[in-house]
Amino acid sequence: MTRPSVAIVGASADRGKYGNKSVRAHQQQGYDVYPINPKGGQIEGLEAFRSLAEVPVERLQRISMYVPPEIGLAMLDEIAAKGCDELWLNPGSESEELIAEAERRGLVPIVACSIVDVGRSPGEYR
Repeated sequence: MTRPSVAIVGASADRGKYGNKSVRAHQQQGYDVYPINPKGGQIEGLEAFRSLAEVPVERLQRISMYVPPEIGLAMLDEIAAKGCDELWLNPGSESEELIAEAERRGLVPIVACSIVDVGRSPGEYR
């Protein structure tokens, strides 16, 4: 059985940021996690990719967004090209325009906290 995969867009090395808490929550729940940060480097012991195109899987189960909606809008073509079953727009990353444009491209936006969805609470992570 293959493990579920997730790209965390806006992943951060700062353990206080939700983009880091999400990396840790998904790791703990058995996901193959691909942190996305334009600076690259390492996040929680994982290679951070500068773009979704660099992620070495053909299609992701989920992409979880921790960036402002205008950045998400600018990334929609890249997101659609990579492909995902679920596009999670975490609190603060969503806008009506982003949701409409994502749906227009055939994506399935979910406006909710992906950390809570995997059975964790963001407050657990310090």
